[in-house]
Amino acid sequence: MFRWKLALWALLLFPLAGRAQTDLNESEVSTSRILFVLDASNSMYGRWEQGTKMEIAQRLMSTMLDSLAQVPNPNFQLALRVYGHQKPVPPQDCNDTKLEVGFSDNNLGRIKQVIRGLRPMGTTPIARSILRADNDFPRDCPTGHCRDIIILITDGVEACDEDPCEASAILQKKGRVLKPFVIGVGLDKDLIKTFDCVGTYYDASDEGTFKKALGVIITQALDNTTGQINLIDENNQPSGTNLPIVLRNATSGLVDRSVIHTMNYNNQPDTLLVDPIVTYEGTVYTIPPRPIRATPMYAGTHNHMAADVVQGKLKLTVPGLKPSQTPPVAVVREKGHSEEILHVQAFNSTVSYIAGTYVLDILTLPRIHQVINLKKGGTQEITIPPAGEVMIQLKSPGFGAIFAMDGSDWIWVTHLDEFQTRQQFSLQPGSYKVIFRPRSAQQTTYSKTHSFTVSPGSSTLVRIP
Repeated sequence: MFRWKLALWALLLFPLAGRAQTDLNESEVSTSRILFVLDASNSMYGRWEQGTKMEIAQRLMSTMLDSLAQVPNPNFQLALRVYGHQKPVPPQDCNDTKLEVGFSDNNLGRIKQVIRGLRPMGTTPIARSILRADNDFPRDCPTGHCRDIIILITDGVEACDEDPCEASAILQKKGRVLKPFVIGVGLDKDLIKTFDCVGTYYDASDEGTFKKALGVIITQALDNTTGQINLIDENNQPSGTNLPIVLRNATSGLVDRSVIHTMNYNNQPDTLLVDPIVTYEGTVYTIPPRPIRATPMYAGTHNHMAADVVQGKLKLTVPGLKPSQTPPVAVVREKGHSEEILHVQAFNSTVSYIAGTYVLDILTLPRIHQVINLKKGGTQEITIPPAGEVMIQLKSPGFGAIFAMDGSDWIWVTHLDEFQTRQQFSLQPGSYKVIFRPRSAQQTTYSKTHSFTVSPGSSTLVRIP
């Protein structure tokens, strides 16, 4: 007979789970909440090999429940929704769907009892059953992280003029449930394609494949599958680390987790607990950020996600800066994307960026504009001299501006404050001119021009009578 032995479940579940826990914290283990949505419509009375479809489904699901009941320290909960079992057709009742057994611990016997007592009679409201399943999953998770999974078992297609594909998409986009599993029980080959958009489809063309499909799905649902994120460096090695990463469910777009990438004690990317039925995508927060492309996970294997993080370093220095002086900063932009500020880096610091070409605006007086090309694996250093402190002393307040002299060119630096008679500026070494006219003077001829020079780290007093 078709009996799943406990030894088979141990082979499928526990060795792999044990490996997954080697580098994982207990707090990372999630609870799998599996909702069976079982077709008990009139068509399940159809003959299928050695009995009716319903009889075979009842027998195989009962055996599966018996095996799960023997799993020690289970990290799963089950529930059962049934449709088509309350009212006969005709007439058609598209509300014939009901949560028969809700999620709780130690309810496998109750689920088995309900399944044994089912008598097919009604219609097939698949879409409505999927949508109502949203409320079958409790909002609170006992372990803090739950994987909500639907397993739809049906022998027919939607009979209530609704769209199971849209219903499935709604739940996935809300992040409430993972993409459903669908087992087609003796389903006509021409109808199989209608379930491609609903979930991961398994065609149970006979009793043996039904048993196999159910086993594969349960294994994937309960398995602690592992993975790692490889941050690829300039030598095509996964040496990148210590970077913030946000992983998302590629289907719903919702954040699954946020981590700081870590190397383990073997100097390999640390192991994560991943969901074998989720496609992950994400962002590595280098400067600028780099994408982790959509990557499906596979049960029973150690999965790899990757992002290219080929970086170079930018070192900004001001030698001889006095303790009382605040280091200047540089505004960093990607070349060709001048509207977006990537980072503001202070001098006397070193920061890693993705290798490439950048535009720097150094916020000194006068401003310094520079284009740099950071090479992969290299460090580019930009050094500027310490500013000189300049005190401009006026006899009376007025209007004016400071200009840097570059040969015969006058380069505007800043305006004077028209209300202050003593004004202090930190200026880069060089030659300057200041133009000034008192507020009280009503003629242009009262304008005065005064030249001065700034040396690195110096203090200069400029008196304008």
